[in-house]
Amino acid sequence: MSLISQRVALARSGANDKVICKMASGWAVMGDVQFLPGYCLLLPDPVVPSLNDLDTQARTTYLLDMARLGDAVLQATGALRMNYEILGNSEPELHCHIFPRYASEAEHYRKMPVWFYDWKTATPYAEDIHGALRLEIARLLATH
Repeated sequence: MSLISQRVALARSGANDKVICKMASGWAVMGDVQFLPGYCLLLPDPVVPSLNDLDTQARTTYLLDMARLGDAVLQATGALRMNYEILGNSEPELHCHIFPRYASEAEHYRKMPVWFYDWKTATPYAEDIHGALRLEIARLLATH
């Protein structure tokens, strides 16, 4: 089972501690690492190979959820802007990376894709450190 399918299965069973909330198109979850506080993903449920495998209504719902999640992260973090990435090269199932970008980032990082950061040394998600932000994002999504 692929990583995306595993994470969705864990979310369905209540065993994914990174879940922000269930959305119309799937699951909003915090990223495994938090080198940019508020980094999260939108995982579709059901899992599909790509955006192109969704019908028009499902695409619309997924992309609207993606933007709503970005709005909530932006408000919760006070980030400078949001970046959205749907790649699917390493994990060939639909998922969107949602990255807050901060004015406080070193300029050479701020102007580049986040993939230039050192992911191996990034701060892992920890509920005691990042849980309040996860809950605030969930609250914002629930109120809008």
